[in-house]
Amino acid sequence: MGQKVNPIGIRLKINRTWDSVWFAKKQNYGTYLIEDFKIRKYINKTIKNSGVSKILIERPSKKCVVTIYTSRPGFVIGKKGSDIEKIKNNISKITNDEVSVNIKEIRKPELDSYLVAENIAQQLEKRVAIEKQWKEQCLQL
Repeated sequence: MGQKVNPIGIRLKINRTWDSVWFAKKQNYGTYLIEDFKIRKYINKTIKNSGVSKILIERPSKKCVVTIYTSRPGFVIGKKGSDIEKIKNNISKITNDEVSVNIKEIRKPELDSYLVAENIAQQLEKRVAIEKQWKEQCLQL
């Protein structure tokens, strides 16, 4: 039986970085960690079908910068930025720091492994004809 290795830990500094970028003293570390978990859980719950690939959280001095990488930024932003304001207000309730939310578009979602897996899972749930859809996706690559 082989040793099991964390897939994120093995890729750090090779082709991947941390999902949260901040430094905290011993007394604040636990609260920041729980806040990050709650922020990610809230974002994934509210914008479920918008193609969110990654959520990056940075905490420079008394601020909280949340960057959402998505394949459909218009769906996340909403009409005239109303959904962004709702997300920003709800995140500010979770954390006591000043919050800013950035949306970054993923230009080629078919190259992102998380989005491809999510797409296949949705197709299986909807019982789409598997062979036809997967052949089309393979031909696009």
